[in-house]
Order: sequence, then structure tokens, then C-alpha cells
Amino acid sequence: MEQPEFTTLTPEAFEQEVRFYLQTLGASLKSSEVRHRETLSAHDGAYEIDVTARFSALGGDFLVLIECKHHGRRIGREDVQVLHDRMLSLGAQKGMLFSASRFQRGAIEFAQAHRIALVQMVDGKTTYFTKGLGSRPDPPPWANIGRYAGWLVSLTENGGEHQSLVSRDCLKYLREFLVERSPGS
Repeated sequence: MEQPEFTTLTPEAFEQEVRFYLQTLGASLKSSEVRHRETLSAHDGAYEIDVTARFSALGGDFLVLIECKHHGRRIGREDVQVLHDRMLSLGAQKGMLFSASRFQRGAIEFAQAHRIALVQMVDGKTTYFTKGLGSRPDPPPWANIGRYAGWLVSLTENGGEHQSLVSRDCLKYLREFLVERSPGS
């Protein structure tokens, strides 16, 4: 998979793109609120979270912490562990980490074990596939490909990497992640 071209996208614009995804998801809910750079207090201190989302579903209220990593390096397990620690401190039910780069295997394994969504943001053109071999043509205008998209990354039962499309027009997989009940709930 091609590396995304985010050199012209500022970290704040990256966070706002992610915020838009969550606002779009929340539009169909009776109660939802999405905030950018919210500071939340816990027993062990205060945390500034890139994007927070609150919603009601399945008879319960949910807090989702979303961190955005606009790095050139692969995201490691320790990055996901920091998000998990914040979730525990703040009592969040869900966590998501959006990245401009790929994820190391240890990050994917840890995220999956703790039900944290990992999304690698990419240039939208990279989601256009053709049957031919050789160089990839730019998508035709009728394909209506967005400027940015993402791949929700997970592991299959046999340990292979699986990716599900996330875009402004395709939020199905993020929605499924958000309403999935956590163990013990």
C-alpha cells in the first residue's frame, strides 16, 4: 500500500478530518457530541484528547477517545498503550487511533486485544482499484473519490492483516466498531 501524502495537511487539519468522520457517524444517533482538543480530568491528572465523541447506543452512554498521529514513523505498541491508559483513567468505553503512517504488528495486536480501532489515513486516490496491471491511473471524475480515506486495520484469525475502507462516504466499519459491545458490558 502506498504511503499517504499528507505533507500539505497540518496536524490540526488532520484532526479536523477525523473529527468530521465522527460527526458524520453521530448524525444518525439521538444523542452525539464530537469535540476537538478537549481537556478531560481524571484521578491521575488532566489529558488533552485530540478528538472526543460521546453518544448513546444500546441503552448506554459511550465516551470515545480518538488520538491522531501525524508522524512519518510507523505507530508502535507504546502509542496504543498510551491511548489505552488514558481510556482507563478517563473511563472511556472505546478508543481509536488515526495515523498518517502504518502500524507495527505489536500495535495491531495490542489494539485488537483491547478493542481499540486503528485507522491508517491515505490519499483517497489509493483506494481506486483497476483490473489492469502496470501503473495505476488517476480515478475518473465519475468515481467521486474523496481527497482522503482510511483503512481500518485488524488481524484475521490466522494472523493475517485485514483492512476495511473508511471514508467520508463509507463509515460502515467504524460504525460497527463503535456499537460493538465491550466484554463484560
